[in-house]
Amino acid sequence: MSDKTILVIGTYDTKDDELGFLAQVLRGQGGRVVTMDVSVLGDPSQPTDYSKHDVAQEGGSSIQAAIDSGDENHAMQIMAKGAAMLTARLFAEGRFDGMIVLGGTMGTDLALDVCTALPLGVPKYVVSTVSFSPLIPAERLAADTQMILWAGGLYGLNSVCKASLSQAAGAVLGAARAVAAPELSRPLIGMTSLGKSALKYMVSLKPALEDRGYEVAVFHATGMGGRAFESLASQGAFACVFDFCTQELGNHLHGSNISAGADRLTNAGKAGIPQIVAPGCYDLVDIVGWQDVPDKWSDHMMHAHNRLLTSIVLNTAERRDVARAHSRQLTSAQAPVAMILPEQGLGEWDREGADLHDKAGLDAFLTELRATLPATVQRHDLDAHINDAAFVSKALEIFDAWRAEGIVKSA
Repeated sequence: MSDKTILVIGTYDTKDDELGFLAQVLRGQGGRVVTMDVSVLGDPSQPTDYSKHDVAQEGGSSIQAAIDSGDENHAMQIMAKGAAMLTARLFAEGRFDGMIVLGGTMGTDLALDVCTALPLGVPKYVVSTVSFSPLIPAERLAADTQMILWAGGLYGLNSVCKASLSQAAGAVLGAARAVAAPELSRPLIGMTSLGKSALKYMVSLKPALEDRGYEVAVFHATGMGGRAFESLASQGAFACVFDFCTQELGNHLHGSNISAGADRLTNAGKAGIPQIVAPGCYDLVDIVGWQDVPDKWSDHMMHAHNRLLTSIVLNTAERRDVARAHSRQLTSAQAPVAMILPEQGLGEWDREGADLHDKAGLDAFLTELRATLPATVQRHDLDAHINDAAFVSKALEIFDAWRAEGIVKSA
């Protein structure tokens, strides 16, 4: 039998049968269940471990205040605040090992807040009728949120939705049993990159940093990877960041769906984490490869990376816009920032002789960045390409100097 306890959250006035089925499957697999009701108007058929009144009160409000607001959105935000606070407290007290939330759009909105309230490594599952939907903004996703599409789950139990719910129960209980939570025995370095065909520095940097006693997590900067990076940075998870692929900032600026959110390149600085930055692949905006190319890009060069992703090559004016965006995002940093500017290129495809080489565009970007960077940012001009050994050496030189000065925690 399992010694793992799963917190089950939902609106028990409208999803009582579904939530009860989920709990039944969890118990049938040897798990224990704690229940939390986030309803407003109705009541469950049986009392839950934590009532809707407990939830509202935890957030400093009441069910009556939610009802009196006369607005379902405002009411659910009251419950979302209380649910997030109560869930965080219960986990800190050791009351559960994993969490699962059921919902449609209202329940999913609340679930995103609850997931964000829990640390990395706590299994957090959202079973939703809008899982994977563009309705869900990147900036609201916790770094390790798991989502399961709730097929046939709008109203009432049926064999279709039972298939989804039973798998969800097995997933969260299995995760609670199997999870290897972060040990944090070594200081953690957060690094951003793309695949090795475009950016190669991680191959040399990761072992060099590990030899210095640090753990290194490399995030794939294609929207969700950058979101996970920013989420952890906001929690102060990193001793230092090597943010060398900032392409998602340009994606967001130019309206791509492949976005890590409006706060890309800000959370480390706000959390007081030292940042070593380089604008890798700044010249590209990724768009969804299987959708029609928007008219605004019709006269641009483009590179079809695969059936999922196409990269648009920015013109000179657009590159200047991206440069200014870098400067804006770094303005609020509360810890040292070093910006490395490789003058021979910032992605393998823009080397001299490569298909996307554009010296004039690169020079315009670098000139704009130099002119607009905050005075607080240490600038390191480098006569090399980002994929050259000289770039790795420069990054380690800055890092080692910061270690010696006590800016970065020693391993």
